[in-house]
Amino acid sequence: MKLTTDLSSYDNGWYKKEIGASRIKQFCWYFVNVLFFINPLNPSTGLKRWLLKLFGAKLGKGIVIKPGVNIKYPWKLSVGDHSWIGEKVWIDNLAAIHIGANACISQGAMLLTGNHDYSKSGFDLIVKPITLEEGVWIGAQALVCPGVYCKSHAVLSAKSVATKDLEAFTIYQGNPAIAVRERMINS
Repeated sequence: MKLTTDLSSYDNGWYKKEIGASRIKQFCWYFVNVLFFINPLNPSTGLKRWLLKLFGAKLGKGIVIKPGVNIKYPWKLSVGDHSWIGEKVWIDNLAAIHIGANACISQGAMLLTGNHDYSKSGFDLIVKPITLEEGVWIGAQALVCPGVYCKSHAVLSAKSVATKDLEAFTIYQGNPAIAVRERMINS
């Protein structure tokens, strides 16, 4: 007999301790995120950087944050100097996300640290961190899955899906993303 999914038995109570913030802080962040980040009418990168730091994000200098960005938990986010976060990027960081210096996350891309275990009847929550090293470029509407480590200057092409680690100076494309060529950078 095969078991079936039973969402009534879903319990992510263990994760409440992993969030890393009080319910009040989470509640306040929800409204700040909606009003100043997801809202496309706020183009001010400086205000967004200040708010992220206020809520515990670790940010370098010269970061650009475009309108329409959605960030789950800023206290689980670190971003290196001169990185860019494009329009409508979704940083769904149930686990830590580290973005290195000079990285670019293009419009509509998603960094996803959580998923569910489809082999369990209770559809258990799984969370794993994501790391983007220096110079990584995540293309428009691309998806980086939980636990993926993108090494220095790797590229994930537009609409591609990274389910495994990306090697340094390599361009990846497709779903699932595969290496297609070496990344050459000219001065």
